[in-house]
Amino acid sequence: MSIDSSLPICIAGQWRLGRGERYASRYPATGEVVAWLNAADLQDVEDAIQGAHQAFLHSGWAQRKPHERAAVLYRIAELIRQHGEDLAQLQRQDNGKPINETRALVASAAGTFQFFAAACETLEETITPSRGDFVSMSLYEPMGVIAAITPWNSPITSEAQKVAPALAAGNAVVLKPAEITPLLALQLAHICDAAGLPKGLLSVLPGKGSLLGDALTRHPLVKRVSFTGGTRTGKHIAHIAADKMMPVSLELGGKSPTIVLDDADLEHAVAGVLYGVFSSSGESCIAGSRLFVAQHLYDPFMQRLVDAASQLRVGDPADERTQMGPLISAEHRQSVERYVAMGLAAGGCLRLGGERLGGPAYERGFYYPPTILEGLSNRQQVCQEEIFGPVLVALPFTDEAQLLEQANDSLYALAAGIWSRDYKRAWDLGRKLQAGTVWINTYKQFSISTPFGGWRDSGLGREKGRLGILQYMEQKSLYWGMNQQPLAWAGLSREVAP
Repeated sequence: MSIDSSLPICIAGQWRLGRGERYASRYPATGEVVAWLNAADLQDVEDAIQGAHQAFLHSGWAQRKPHERAAVLYRIAELIRQHGEDLAQLQRQDNGKPINETRALVASAAGTFQFFAAACETLEETITPSRGDFVSMSLYEPMGVIAAITPWNSPITSEAQKVAPALAAGNAVVLKPAEITPLLALQLAHICDAAGLPKGLLSVLPGKGSLLGDALTRHPLVKRVSFTGGTRTGKHIAHIAADKMMPVSLELGGKSPTIVLDDADLEHAVAGVLYGVFSSSGESCIAGSRLFVAQHLYDPFMQRLVDAASQLRVGDPADERTQMGPLISAEHRQSVERYVAMGLAAGGCLRLGGERLGGPAYERGFYYPPTILEGLSNRQQVCQEEIFGPVLVALPFTDEAQLLEQANDSLYALAAGIWSRDYKRAWDLGRKLQAGTVWINTYKQFSISTPFGGWRDSGLGREKGRLGILQYMEQKSLYWGMNQQPLAWAGLSREVAP
């Protein structure tokens, strides 16, 4: 197909053009068009949901034995691995991440399908302790049509973390990728077709979230929404879900503290802080964007950090030496710049960065350098609001009571990091930090086997983990009567044969 032709999208098992407006997917490093698409419209949403509902009812997928569903998921994982390099290169073009990072994300997606295949075929239902003349059982059944709404910063990984457990549970899925990064979701649908997933069980609807995501959330046939994205949108979804009495999973924003205690290994801490905030160009919900450093370590630590950050390689995502690629769009870069200006206006000072990179290598892309601010209080906007870019605010602290108060002083509670040689001290602090994930002497490490999610404005529910499949299932109890006599209340009895 010519790059000037629009890509078909997957609607209820059929590949066809969307009915919405035509738009371009562009490479953030150059602004060049990667592909043209016609967005889905509201009729496409209706078609996808109705098709998903029919596939759920009649394809036999929900009735397959768990190991039979698992076999398809294993094939999806294997096909992702077989096409791994092509997928990684496409994701590089889709959102501008460096190629080594996109390779890791594709590998993670394959591992996610493999993990939930195993979780599916080993999920146990239970016979509960008897409290009478009956046998009681607790079991799980699929819900129906699931809406999965994913962000632009980690395509295919985010899609896999929602689609894999939902399919493993026996559901149908309507996937709404971010408008500006639709290409990996469409490739995932092709892979699912090739792996033998029944037609109609997966649709992919590129386009505006405000239109399509809202329609998906409100539709009566959608039984659960799993959303990753901004807190404002997540709260909007939660309000709609409350009116429907529908469960939701919401993985939202973060403003995560990273803490360097006075006994930290400085080499490890510097490397971890850099990775925690500047990898993915800071476009990460768990970015360690608030740095708290023990006062007497502050000056030497900051000098090491600034020196190391100034050596990070920002540039072409196709170059395997690149550590930071461009931001996703010109508009997003402008948003990051506004936050830096806000911090300076509030009395902060720059230790590094803060201005667009110049020169031919950067003129066409949406690049922004590693930026470090200091001289601010934790109550300033740049310390309280998610910037979603390569901006770190450093704050010294003098005692752990003050530290804990500031670290927990946030609407968000998604993640945190601690650097200390004293494991007992780190354990105590880690238990007191309000966050869904706490890393100790590491940062931004993930396992599909470990649940992930946040508190407060960082979301509701958990993804990942062996029991992550259960959020896409309804729990049911069965009672099997074992009494020889009719229930006593009715006053009936019968002879029991000797």
